[in-house]
Amino acid sequence: MSAASCVPAILVSWLAVFRPCFTAPVWNHILVLVAGAVLAPGKRTVTQALRVMGLADEPGFGRYHEALNRARWDSRDVARKLLRHLLAVLWPDGEVVIAVDDTIERRWGAKIKARGIYRDPVRSSKGQFVKTSGLRWLCLAVMLPIPFANRRWALPFLTVLAPSAGWSEAQGKRHKTLTDRARQAILQSKRWLADRRVVIVADSSFASLELIAAVRRHVSMITRLRLDASLFEPAPERQPNKRGRPAKKGKRRPKLSAVLADPTTVWTRITMAEWYGGQTRTLEYVSGTSVWYSSGLPPAPIRWVLVRDPSGVRDPQAFLCTDLDLDPVAILSRFVFRWRIETTFQEVREHLGVETQRQWSDLAIMRTTPALLGLYSLVALWAHGLMGVPTIAVRSHPTAWYNKSQPTFSDAIAAVRRVLWTPQDLSASRLGRETVEIPARLLNRFVETLCLAA
Repeated sequence: MSAASCVPAILVSWLAVFRPCFTAPVWNHILVLVAGAVLAPGKRTVTQALRVMGLADEPGFGRYHEALNRARWDSRDVARKLLRHLLAVLWPDGEVVIAVDDTIERRWGAKIKARGIYRDPVRSSKGQFVKTSGLRWLCLAVMLPIPFANRRWALPFLTVLAPSAGWSEAQGKRHKTLTDRARQAILQSKRWLADRRVVIVADSSFASLELIAAVRRHVSMITRLRLDASLFEPAPERQPNKRGRPAKKGKRRPKLSAVLADPTTVWTRITMAEWYGGQTRTLEYVSGTSVWYSSGLPPAPIRWVLVRDPSGVRDPQAFLCTDLDLDPVAILSRFVFRWRIETTFQEVREHLGVETQRQWSDLAIMRTTPALLGLYSLVALWAHGLMGVPTIAVRSHPTAWYNKSQPTFSDAIAAVRRVLWTPQDLSASRLGRETVEIPARLLNRFVETLCLAA
């Protein structure tokens, strides 16, 4: 069975936008690997992808490994096309909100050179610190509305390996911190979107004065702010003929912790439709503009927003925005989008097999995990395209014990799988028949996939 004949024609059309990124031989192998990654249950290894595609006896199986660990293709070019493709279909105009976050892919093995020991964000809590061996990835995801889910999803388009300082020292390279790589990735994304306004939302790991100074001329940035951050008034105008360096800041302002405790603080009450856990919550906020400054670092004019929960369920929080004119409610609404990326990380582990890969080649590692995260975005996009046909449209799958009102990613990938598994002649069979003819080869693939699912 040839590789070309086992790939559904609809998948070839879905992926046509990426065809210029690959040579013809590599492209045929990429099609098989993408189809196998979508259809395969369990691990997302090359072996599993070939097996689910009916190519377990393929003598040239090594060529599929080489598509990841040797073939020449530019993953950055693929990321650029993916971002533009997502926006062209789901958000052709308007402001683009991009979430930036890091995640740990738990991996073991002496041959994985970039592996390090990190805090496990999934297993750790406020009272327990858990370390894990793995790879740290910096992920940029565009926040786009998904009509069938009635909410925005975080769709990854650019994922960058961020190894530890020990790896950089062993390789004889200058170490790039997480914020260094975030700066490069943010500016790269802005170059791809030169004609669009870009807003970056990030967690406290990226609340860095150096990062803000590097990107604020190009994008607006929203992140958390410590309650004890040093805030000042803007620097006064320089007097004529005054000697010395110009002032970077003015008088010190009260810290946000003092503003929080001050009984004279005037709070504004709002209702946020999607707060923690997607719940509607009544909040109170106060906002202002200041200069955030720390000795030896560039000052940052910011708009800060201090939020408290009158019910006391959540601790008070503070946020900053480099756009001084942005409304405080708009700042909070955009920051809420960032939480979707945590759901994305969970879904790619559960439904796309992230952390089950077995590559140890440096190049294969740098390509596989970003490809699986990008595949999450493609599955969401393909599922959106199926909504025009009622028989194959995405639908939720509730049960007697789980009332599911809106489709999630598991429903989206189920709809895409149904289309990929169903050959054209089978879908065109007449209705009302008790039996339909299924090609023997396809039936064998069904049975083997089900038998080996666990």
